[in-house]
Amino acid sequence: MSATGGDLRYAPRTMRGNPGFSAVAVASVALGIGVNTAIFSLVDQLLLWSVPAREPAQLVNVEGGHGLVAWTNAS
Repeated sequence: MSATGGDLRYAPRTMRGNPGFSAVAVASVALGIGVNTAIFSLVDQLLLWSVPAREPAQLVNVEGGHGLVAWTNAS
């Protein structure tokens, strides 16, 4: 635990010594968190939420092409 405390005291001193590097590091972490949140929100809405239907087991996919129609169960 004492090594962690020493690291936590050393980090602000190092960041004050090189503010340009610190700004780039903080901006990179903030951008990474923002992009990760945006991608997760998109995937959550498109793939993880269920279809808003009363009986999703009765849904079917209708695919057509070249005069052929294929009916498949969506569940």
